[in-house]
Amino acid sequence: SSCDPALRPIIRRRARSLPTSPERRKQAAVQCRVPGCQSRMNRVRFADALGLELTEVKVFQTGEDPSIPLHVLSRLSINSDLWYSSSHLEFTMQCLVPDFQQPADCMDFSSRLQEQQVCLERVTSSDLGLSGTIQVRNVAFEKRVSVRYTFNQWKSLHEVCAHWHSSIPEKNGQDQVDVFTFFLPVPPFLLQLSSVVQFAARYQVNGREYWDNNRGKNYSLTCRTHPLKMPRECEESWIHFI
Repeated sequence: SSCDPALRPIIRRRARSLPTSPERRKQAAVQCRVPGCQSRMNRVRFADALGLELTEVKVFQTGEDPSIPLHVLSRLSINSDLWYSSSHLEFTMQCLVPDFQQPADCMDFSSRLQEQQVCLERVTSSDLGLSGTIQVRNVAFEKRVSVRYTFNQWKSLHEVCAHWHSSIPEKNGQDQVDVFTFFLPVPPFLLQLSSVVQFAARYQVNGREYWDNNRGKNYSLTCRTHPLKMPRECEESWIHFI
């Protein structure tokens, strides 16, 4: 009852090798070493599944230049200009730069943590926002760590929760410190020169609240132009990336 045409078996035909040139036939011919077969000649030839030649020989006449694709010539030209221009490629980009020294690199980091119960460890910036870590003293199991920040000098504010990352022993070897991580999303339109982001860390535990606001000055980052230099050995890979 079906209207489909009747199926016919697929006939597989073995590919036939194409004839070779007289020069290749002469080079591929090998005298048979088996006794009684001196008159036979063994021929060796490489072909694909369709019997086509796997190699192609191009003969250039005297005075004839080979054809080089334009994209290859352009890459060679750019690479030559970069090689003779300078020993490094230099670019500039705009990013948020901390206006403070990373607290973890300060000599009084441990004392600040003991005094405040909470202290920013370090913060890094990217084109998506700010990432950082905060250390808090393990006063109790139940605790909440957050970061309050602003883009307009505290005319409006936002707050994000930090997440527990790990527990490490305090430097005195007796108490324990919890490490929390946070991320502050920064809109792309705020990555303009002289834009400022300010924030402070908040620690809530046992019904009490502790703050780390950089000794009352808040932690601030300012958008500045940051130079980037690329070594000479990376120039080749940069060209291919372009």
